[in-house]
Amino acid sequence: MKNPASIISKITLSLLVAASIAACTQNKTADKPAAATTTTATADNNLKNGDIVFVNSDTLLNKYNYFKDMADRLEKKGKAAQADLQSKGQAFQREVAEYQKSAQTMAADQRQATEQRLARKQQELQAYQQNAGAQVQQEQAGEQAKLYEKVAEFLKTYAKEKGYKMVMTYQKGNSGILYGDASLDITADVVKKLNEAYAKDKK
Repeated sequence: MKNPASIISKITLSLLVAASIAACTQNKTADKPAAATTTTATADNNLKNGDIVFVNSDTLLNKYNYFKDMADRLEKKGKAAQADLQSKGQAFQREVAEYQKSAQTMAADQRQATEQRLARKQQELQAYQQNAGAQVQQEQAGEQAKLYEKVAEFLKTYAKEKGYKMVMTYQKGNSGILYGDASLDITADVVKKLNEAYAKDKK
């Protein structure tokens, strides 16, 4: 078996990586839907002859209650996964520490058996950490797909009702729109109607 001290270091590193993944879940979630919204954002009320309008995707995500609830769910799941991994990692570290204390007094065959058992546990914990990270990512992707579909369906219907032929999106630092007259910004109306629809869905 590898040096027990190196095992502790590797497990601690794995937990830190897992914690970083969990902590970044909300940020990644906020980034990707913004890109999705950028391809689907849409319509407004007050335009008279505008065939082309735009939505501020940053504002949409910040004010859309469905997205806020989605981000909260993902954050809670990420924190729960992080806490679970930390608990398992700490339990393993305690086992390694106990082994280190008594290793010198163990018979050679007992020491070898203990080291093999700890090595297996180390591999199992690393596999568990990888699976947990993959599951968080899958859930995040699933939630993002639902968000995309929800916004896309709403905007498709809304654009037809308003007679818009093209809806573009503006996202700070990542936008194809260099300039758009404020009268073409339909974000407020889109957010208002999305939240009204979501409130009905929640009842």
